[in-house]
Amino acid sequence: MRFLPALTRAAALGAATILAATALTGCGDDSSSDATANPYGLAQPGVLRAGTLTDAPPNVYLKDGKFTGFDNDLLSAVAGKLGLTVEFVGTDFSALLSQVNNRKFDVGSSSITITEARKKTVDFGNGYDFGYFGLDVPAGSPITSFDQLAGKRVVVVQGTVQDDYATGKQLNPVRVPDYNGAINQLKAGTADAWIAPAEIGEKSAADSKGKITVAAKQLSPAPTAYAVAKGNDKLREALNKSLDEVIADGTWTRLQAQYYPGRPIPADFTAGSGAVKVSAASATPTGPATPVAPSASASAAS
Repeated sequence: MRFLPALTRAAALGAATILAATALTGCGDDSSSDATANPYGLAQPGVLRAGTLTDAPPNVYLKDGKFTGFDNDLLSAVAGKLGLTVEFVGTDFSALLSQVNNRKFDVGSSSITITEARKKTVDFGNGYDFGYFGLDVPAGSPITSFDQLAGKRVVVVQGTVQDDYATGKQLNPVRVPDYNGAINQLKAGTADAWIAPAEIGEKSAADSKGKITVAAKQLSPAPTAYAVAKGNDKLREALNKSLDEVIADGTWTRLQAQYYPGRPIPADFTAGSGAVKVSAASATPTGPATPVAPSASASAAS
């Protein structure tokens, strides 16, 4: 009888060991299950939360309460290849990259030009489009080229590559948070020129009833791409793979024709990884198609 307490204690210790091992095994199973259910580390499994803009047609904009445009329709098609639903959320461009990196958004979709400075904040997928800079001026302005901007009051949207360009040229630009702010500066005569994404600048000029004109445009130096948080390689690689798939099946070509009819593709531009051939437009759309009638043939780049 004196051995019973010792045996009881031994049995208790053995049971505790088994329970602990079971708990650890269970945790491992949960982790494995989570990785399987959410392989790309999304904030919500199955949903790709995308930060975008509301006022930059034909690339990214709101129409009848729906986010659309070339970039967003292409992203929806890319996500569809992965079995993901896209949730678009409007934001300011100046905050977008930091919001992507702190994972408020899984991806940034806003004709984001790849630059070395931006690579310090986010990682980029493969390029999916190209763009031009436009130079908008008030009607009657003597400015006709980018090399006439020294000493002028030049407005740009903060954080864009147009901002980088103006700063690099030592133009001391006036920075505004959005495109409407830049347009209002020109209409009010408080700015001499606006360095804009060309497509947005040309549409703004067309909508201004003669108050704004386009003086010049030039090709942007780098492609545009979707942005993901630093180190989220699984999502970046998955988006790259799916981008190649929508290039191969004709979706990319169809959306190009829809949003930029007649726009020539630069000879040195490569869409996606370059491993697949750009296909003719598919007969059956694989992503949403919202008709748009752009006012010019050049695309926007932020």
